[in-house]
Amino acid sequence: MRKLLPILQAAEQVVAILKQHNVDSVVIGAVALAAHHYVRHTQGIDIGVSAALPVLQKVTESLNAAGLTAELSAPDADAPLGGVVNVSGGFGVVQIVNFCDRFPAVIQDAIRDSTMLLRPGSALKLAPLPQLVALKLYAGGLKSKADILELLRHNPGADLHDIMTTCQRYRLHGLEEIMAELARHGRNA
Repeated sequence: MRKLLPILQAAEQVVAILKQHNVDSVVIGAVALAAHHYVRHTQGIDIGVSAALPVLQKVTESLNAAGLTAELSAPDADAPLGGVVNVSGGFGVVQIVNFCDRFPAVIQDAIRDSTMLLRPGSALKLAPLPQLVALKLYAGGLKSKADILELLRHNPGADLHDIMTTCQRYRLHGLEEIMAELARHGRNA
């Protein structure tokens, strides 16, 4: 059996500690993009959660007690995220990205609908394609739009209607123009 990379070991440990606090999670960001056939550079692993801030504070304490270096950045009132916990070490960075009170439905749906694991037997669930696209739309910006375009190009069999319906259910805008761009330049370009 192959030994896990240190960052994967750390991510598994982070997810186990989240679970001890009854916080479900799903892998988002570049690692989830790669699982959906679009590989781009990343410095770490992003884990999406929907947890109250006091729970995240307790998770941060538990991570530090377990020998990891964890720091909670609490959200501002107008922040798009409900706080971020940066877990760092010689392995790199595992980031817990909290969507509680901001956009919890997408994380709850991603956790519920996830059918992919990082590896067999792993506790690291990977965000499904529709929720991954929705998270990128929510993030906004050119990089996120480019990620969506490439993600859809690299998944020619994806159900575009399902992705569109999912984003509409979350009241997200902007996917139509990305779909038009995809149609203009071809899905397999």
